[in-house]
Amino acid sequence: MTNFPIEAWLPTTVKEAKLRNWNDLDVVLFTGDSYVDHPSFGAAVIGRIIEREGFKIAIVAQPNWSDDLRDFKKFGKPKYFFAVTAGNMDSMVNHYTSNKRLRSNDAYTAGEKAGFRPDYATVVYCQNLKKIYPDTPVVIGGIEASLRRLTHFDYWKNKLLPSIIADSKADLLIYGMAEQPIIEVLNRLKNGDAISDIKDVNQTVFFANSEELNLIRNQRNCIELNSHEKCLKDKLLFAANFKHIERESNKINSKTLVQFYKGKAIVVLPPYPTMSSKQIDKSFDLPYTRLPHPKYNKRGRIAAYDMIKFSVNMHRGCFGGCSFCTISAHQGKFVASRSPESILKEVEELTKHPDFKGYLSDLGGPSANMYNMKGVDLDECFDCNRPSCIFPNICHNLDTNHNALIDVYEKVNANPKIKKAFIGSGIRYDLLVDKSLSKEEKESADKYIELVAHKHVSGRLKVAPEHTSDKVLKIMRKPSFDLFYTFKKKFEEKSKKFNLNQEVVPYFISSHPGSNVEDMADLAVKTKDMGFKLEQVQDLNPTPMTVAAVIFYSGVHPYTLKPVFTEKDPQEKLKQRKFFFWYKKENKGYIHKELIKMGKKEWIQELVGPGVQYSKPPPSKKGKVKISKSFLNKMEKEKDGNRKVHKRKKRR
Repeated sequence: MTNFPIEAWLPTTVKEAKLRNWNDLDVVLFTGDSYVDHPSFGAAVIGRIIEREGFKIAIVAQPNWSDDLRDFKKFGKPKYFFAVTAGNMDSMVNHYTSNKRLRSNDAYTAGEKAGFRPDYATVVYCQNLKKIYPDTPVVIGGIEASLRRLTHFDYWKNKLLPSIIADSKADLLIYGMAEQPIIEVLNRLKNGDAISDIKDVNQTVFFANSEELNLIRNQRNCIELNSHEKCLKDKLLFAANFKHIERESNKINSKTLVQFYKGKAIVVLPPYPTMSSKQIDKSFDLPYTRLPHPKYNKRGRIAAYDMIKFSVNMHRGCFGGCSFCTISAHQGKFVASRSPESILKEVEELTKHPDFKGYLSDLGGPSANMYNMKGVDLDECFDCNRPSCIFPNICHNLDTNHNALIDVYEKVNANPKIKKAFIGSGIRYDLLVDKSLSKEEKESADKYIELVAHKHVSGRLKVAPEHTSDKVLKIMRKPSFDLFYTFKKKFEEKSKKFNLNQEVVPYFISSHPGSNVEDMADLAVKTKDMGFKLEQVQDLNPTPMTVAAVIFYSGVHPYTLKPVFTEKDPQEKLKQRKFFFWYKKENKGYIHKELIKMGKKEWIQELVGPGVQYSKPPPSKKGKVKISKSFLNKMEKEKDGNRKVHKRKKRR
């Protein structure tokens, strides 16, 4: 599998292009990631789609943006356009922690080295290209462009930014999963249209002049959002926009969005229909090498690739609609599922990899158990405004039967070359234990839990309840924590049935809108009572185009415009995190004080235990300091130690 000729990858140099007898190119694609020719990497998918349609495409991975810009010049002008993506992640999420500290590594770069892409990579790459080739069109896409397609809150600059199409000077933005619109755009250009003529391809964003806007308004149902300038003046107007943006991103019958910026209209056309199994199969069945480009062989591992090297993505999209998540904003609410044949074909291909030892790291998707799920009556979904199909309750029209997924698992397990296929994606346990499930759905859910416990876990199953407080969970659009208890009990019972000692490992978020210190104390008490010592936790990172980011900036919920408390102070956010780690000695003093302050003395014994020591002894009732013998002995030992150090320094 590794003995591919260099021509098996899309060209990354002029020399490689000439090996294909390509002396000129139709598209040159710039990406902020190392080039991995795998269907989990957006640049590879779009590159292969363009190649499949008969166009000549080259990839420039992680160009140097601060030298003489030779990387931006090496292929010259393409026939149709430059394509630009920041990579598989927003470049700012890639670079910085939730406390805005610079990360020391980059999972999407060979050798995991940081610094191979700029902040706001899409904008920087575009501006460089426009500087060198001012008349050549630039088309932007990927998650960074997708989430920033309209006025958005940028956590790292702590202010509102306009649509990325304004700052980047790009000619066209394609949001979401771009396979369908990119083909239409290319064919239009091939047929003689100019990029400035393309104002009617769905899932695109562009500037429109007054004449073009009038035509669009006559032909389509439009919603005019509050302008960028109005949003800057009034946070409530910014928040009010979001309800329309989220709804129209996740409807079958979507309206066109219009937002003015500096007197110019930015137009967002509705998304393409959800891909059919046949369409999504065509995307996954392209001739990927499923390997990083050979030029990285001596530069070290690409961690993001190693993570998914032996995983299989079964579907796209997520109807969970979580307030902190960007999946539905980019991939859409409706699930596009691959056919079993396509999935099994990929599994078979993976078994041929020389490093394959018989274990699949994941058989899943954005949520592991949403495969093949959709509305029973799609007519009922046509004008549905719900951002989530499962919150505040599971929609009566949603088919949550797990039998199709179970069938795929069993076929994978039947492959003699597969020793074990793990489920690494998050499982939505509300789809498995909610009381509203029909008898048939409950039977399939129980069968699914049993199969996962028996054959698809090795000791620990990771799930994400995200919080324990119903108040916070409501803002998160997550189910009550009571369902976690139910699922945990069922999973452990199924595991014992097969004499397996397995556990559920929960993941949580701190500092989410609505969460205060008391909520975190509640989380600590409940998880400790269940026997958990949490190891991995996440502080909220307010990513553009999420409910959480809108609340973080505006202070109100975008659907109600009512105030929501959000902790913004970095030190206070860190204090919330301390309750995750109640068992650490250095946190006990702080937790003890906070529990007294919030009037929860009954939790002190449970979280902290007796005998908490402070760095300074408390004053006596008479106003004098009462010092215990143990404290005096400790001080004497420290003095003796200091004297010895002082003597050693003198001798030197």
